[in-house]
Amino acid sequence: MSKTLIILNPYAGSGRAGRVWKALEPLLWEQLGELVVAITQHTEEVALHLDKAYAAGIQRVIAIGGDGTNHSLVNALAALNEQHPDGPKMIYGNLPIGSGRDWARHNRIPFDIQDAARWIANATPTPTDLGQISYDNHSNYFLNIASAGVSGAVNERVNNITKRRPWTFLKSTILSILSYKPQPLQIRLDGQDWYEGKTYLLAVANGSTFGHGMKIAPNAHTNDGIFDVILVRGVSRPVILSALYQVYSGSHLTHPAVRHAQAREVQITGVNGPVGLDLDGETARAKEMVFRVRPGLLQMLL
Repeated sequence: MSKTLIILNPYAGSGRAGRVWKALEPLLWEQLGELVVAITQHTEEVALHLDKAYAAGIQRVIAIGGDGTNHSLVNALAALNEQHPDGPKMIYGNLPIGSGRDWARHNRIPFDIQDAARWIANATPTPTDLGQISYDNHSNYFLNIASAGVSGAVNERVNNITKRRPWTFLKSTILSILSYKPQPLQIRLDGQDWYEGKTYLLAVANGSTFGHGMKIAPNAHTNDGIFDVILVRGVSRPVILSALYQVYSGSHLTHPAVRHAQAREVQITGVNGPVGLDLDGETARAKEMVFRVRPGLLQMLL
């Protein structure tokens, strides 16, 4: 059985990843065979570990960590696979141990560590879409969901909390809604004008779930070659807060403040200047941005 590279951030999930790893490691040795474990705290180290593994003939990598670890690996893997277009593709598996774990929810990855080890051992390499965002001479990939608006403020709040609880995301969302002023955005889908006006949130979704269980794009699929685009217009705070619970069931799509569509390319312009972004849990700001779907760019264990 071939070797598997494990990228472990022991500090993810307020240190939970390191604690869980002690029990998870022997299970993965049993289920996957020989492991090569790379401990990393810094995202810039991920690409170096991947390059070394690829040169050594290792073709399977599994991340044990949170959103930041996942985001770094997706970007490093996409770059690596594009550097070697004619070579074998590295296969990516993800066991989220962070506080959000929304990719796990979307793909029904078990939270129990024993079940998770068995799940990853039986998962099959599957062509999986990535999103690519270009802004301010930057280009980043995202696996799950990228969004503009209040989610950027939520993300900043969450990232400033060292010890996160199950209610951290909901509390941060409510506080952010109470203080956030909806920004005017111009939005084009596949080159056509779609919306212009004040906006609480614009989500460009490859996966279905973000914010610790919010099913913002309940109909999204990660292998259909198209984004689900969800817009929450700039209506009053009481309207937004009263409908917030609907996002957890995915029933918000019929709400009058919500518009949704599908597109392969999404262009967003912040009319009054840069707006906050959330890219798979990573924070950024930009005035002009373009999102493009990259069908089947990643081979994932699903």
